[in-house]
Amino acid sequence: MRVILIGPPGSGKGTQGDLVGNKYGYPKISTGDILRLEVQEGTPLGKKAKAAMDQGDLVSDDIVVEIVKKRILQPDCSKGYVLDGFPRNVSQAQGLEEMEGNRAEIVMNISLTEKALISRLSARRVCFRCGAVYNLLARHPKKDGLCDVCQSKLIQRQDDRPGVIKERLKVYHRQTEPLIGYYKEKKVYHRIDGEGKIEAIFDEISSILDREIILQEEVDAAR
Repeated sequence: MRVILIGPPGSGKGTQGDLVGNKYGYPKISTGDILRLEVQEGTPLGKKAKAAMDQGDLVSDDIVVEIVKKRILQPDCSKGYVLDGFPRNVSQAQGLEEMEGNRAEIVMNISLTEKALISRLSARRVCFRCGAVYNLLARHPKKDGLCDVCQSKLIQRQDDRPGVIKERLKVYHRQTEPLIGYYKEKKVYHRIDGEGKIEAIFDEISSILDREIILQEEVDAAR
């Protein structure tokens, strides 16, 4: 099973991806993480990605698709995997299907209102030294303004300021609305209300996944 999590910045895709991975034994694949790793290791794909980023350009779909392909062909993905933040557009979705067209898939769109997203992201604070993440609405540090892990100062990232968040959301909606239509046509799309508690959101995702896995097992058994 291929589980695809989509949703705007701050919707909780990463958290839910971790929970899905832990319950079902699927590795979570974050395109941001594997892209950074390729760049750090200086692989041929990483060098191409770095050249684009150094010029202030977006990494091309071709490079992103190749990096994802390299990861999902690893043995730990044979049973299934969770994609966090990929695909971002229809072109990437088509590239994914070209590499693994026969794998069953399910798409979960974790949806929140713009007001809720701005509130959530504006409250996010990050340790400038170790990268630990806090949220003033939900996960407070033990000492105001200081990281629990290393006691360094917490900062608000530039892209977590309300004006920047609105621009990020415009880009997200422009890219993602065609993708939602694409997956609705394939009948693999599910909308998840992302404004509840983490546990409640995961319960809804698990319920859908459990049902789909059973259906897929019945299809496989009938072949």
